[in-house]
Amino acid sequence: MVRASNPGPVDPAIDAAALLRRVGFFGLFVIVPVAAQVARRAVVILAPIAIVLLVLAGALDGKYRPLRPALARLLGAPAFLAGLLVVLWSVLSLVWTPFLGPATERLLNLAATIALTLAGFLALPDRMRSANLYLLPLGVAAAATLAILLGLFGDTLRGGSDEDNTLDRGLILLALLAWPSVAWLRSRGRDVEALAVLLLVSGALVLAPNMTQLLALAVGALAFALTSYRPSLGTTITAGLIAVLLVAAPLLPFVARPIGIAVAGPVAPTVLTLKSWQKVVTTEPVRLVTGHGFETARRGRLVNLLPVNAPTTLLFELWYELGIVGALAAAYALFGCVKRAGRQAPALVPGAMAAFAAAFTIACVGVGLTAMWWVTSLSIAVLVFVAVERGQFRTRRPKASLLRAANDA
Repeated sequence: MVRASNPGPVDPAIDAAALLRRVGFFGLFVIVPVAAQVARRAVVILAPIAIVLLVLAGALDGKYRPLRPALARLLGAPAFLAGLLVVLWSVLSLVWTPFLGPATERLLNLAATIALTLAGFLALPDRMRSANLYLLPLGVAAAATLAILLGLFGDTLRGGSDEDNTLDRGLILLALLAWPSVAWLRSRGRDVEALAVLLLVSGALVLAPNMTQLLALAVGALAFALTSYRPSLGTTITAGLIAVLLVAAPLLPFVARPIGIAVAGPVAPTVLTLKSWQKVVTTEPVRLVTGHGFETARRGRLVNLLPVNAPTTLLFELWYELGIVGALAAAYALFGCVKRAGRQAPALVPGAMAAFAAAFTIACVGVGLTAMWWVTSLSIAVLVFVAVERGQFRTRRPKASLLRAANDA
C-alpha cells in the first residue's frame, strides 16, 4: 500500500523567495538583453531592478552568502585589492581633476553600481537551479532574433527613426552574454544548441551598422578556440595580452602610427587620432605618473583640454585620467581575474576567456572608460558567469542501474 508523503509545513517566505528569484533571473537573462535592443537606457534601468529582486529573494530564504566571510575572502585576493586601489586612486584624483562636480557624481554612480553588483554576487545561491540558467540562452537567442529583425527591417519597425546607437549598445551586451550562454550549454552537453545560439548572435552582429561587436565576437572566438585546445595556454595568453596592452598603452601610438600611415595614408582618421595621442604623451610626460584626474578624458574634449579626435578607448583614457598608478593596478587586477576565472569549473574556462577577450576588445575599440551603460553591462556579464559557475555542482545525471533496481525489488 502506497502512503501519501507528508511534505511538511509550507513556508510562505520560501515560496515568495523562489518566485522573486525566478522573476529576477527572467529579468536579468531575458528581459534585459531583449529590451536593450530597442531601448537606450534599458540596461541601466532594468538590470538594477532584477538584481534587487535577487537580493530580496536571498534575504527571504536566507540563501545569501554571509557578508563578513565573503568580504574576508575578497580582501585576501590580490586581484581584488588591486581593483580596490584603482577605486581609491580615482577618489584621490578628485583633488586635481578640473571637473570636480561631474567627476564626483560619476564616481558615486560607479560606486553604487559596484556595490549593487557585490550585493547580487552575495545573493546568488551556492547551487543554481538548471531551470533558471536555461533562461540565459533563451534570452540571448530571443535578443539575437530581435536584433536580426531590426537589422533587416529596422526602418520599418522603428518608423524610420535613427536608433543605431541604441542597437549598438544592445548588440554589445549580446556579444558579452553570448559566451556564458555557450559555456552553460556546453557544460550540459548541449553542443548543438550552443552552436545555434552562437550562429544567431553572429547573424545579428553581421547585420549591425558598427563592426565593433563583430570584431569582439571574433576575438572572443579565437580565445575560446585556443583555450579549448590548450586551457593553460589560452588563459595565459589572454591574461598576458590584456596586462601588456594596459601597461604599454602610451607606447602604442608610436608603434601603430607608422603602420597606419603606410596602410591608410597620413590623413586617415585613425592616423590623426594616433597623432593626437602621441601629442598628449610627449607634451605632458609628468602627467603619465598622476594622470589628469577622474572624468577629464570625457569632459576635456568639450573645453578644448583635449583634441576633439583624441581616442575614446580604455587604453588612452585610463592612462590620461589615472596615470601609471591606475594603469598598473588595473593591469594587475585584470591579470589576476583572468588567471583565476573558472578554476572551480574547468568546463567554463574557454567561455570565460572568450568573454574577457570580447569585453576587452570592445573597451579598446572605443566604448570609453566610465560610461554607465557599459559598466552596468560588465556587471551583468560578471553576475551571469558567477551564476553559471554555481550551476556546475552536478555535471551529469546519475544513471539508473537495472541490476540495482532488481536487487532492491
